Amino acid sequence: MEVSDWLVKHELIHSLGFDCRGIETLQIKTEDWDSIAVISYVYGYNYLRSQCAYDVAPGGFLASVYHLTKIRYGIDKPEEVCIKVFAQRSNPRIPSVFWIWRSADFQERESYDMLGISYDNHPRLKRILMPESWIGWPLRKDYITPNFYEIQDAH
Repeated sequence: MEVSDWLVKHELIHSLGFDCRGIETLQIKTEDWDSIAVISYVYGYNYLRSQCAYDVAPGGFLASVYHLTKIRYGIDKPEEVCIKVFAQRSNPRIPSVFWIWRSADFQERESYDMLGISYDNHPRLKRILMPESWIGWPLRKDYITPNFYEIQDAH
């Protein structure tokens, strides 16, 4: 049974597609992410291969993308699913999955740092690439690049 079949059975609204490699891709609502993340883990998706985020369009939604994999002994081709969670640009909040997959730690922090998506209940959600004093979210499509950068002495 695919994850999408389980979602239909339990009446969780989602959008379904497949990428060019045939991997199931789900688009879900932010409020359903906690439940779907737990179910995915229980269903056997024990590895968060990657998490990334992107700005869908200027003034539009922000998306957080999770690539989950079922890793089992003796299986040559593990099952994969891609889950996209969309957040409002004005208050982008998505539940953190750090407590399920520890590998989400730095990945969610990078998404926060670059796009300003807040991951609720993340234990250390702070900037990871940019200085703490940086203003704005550099990977948003409506970000205005400052004309002046203060070069700090690395020594």
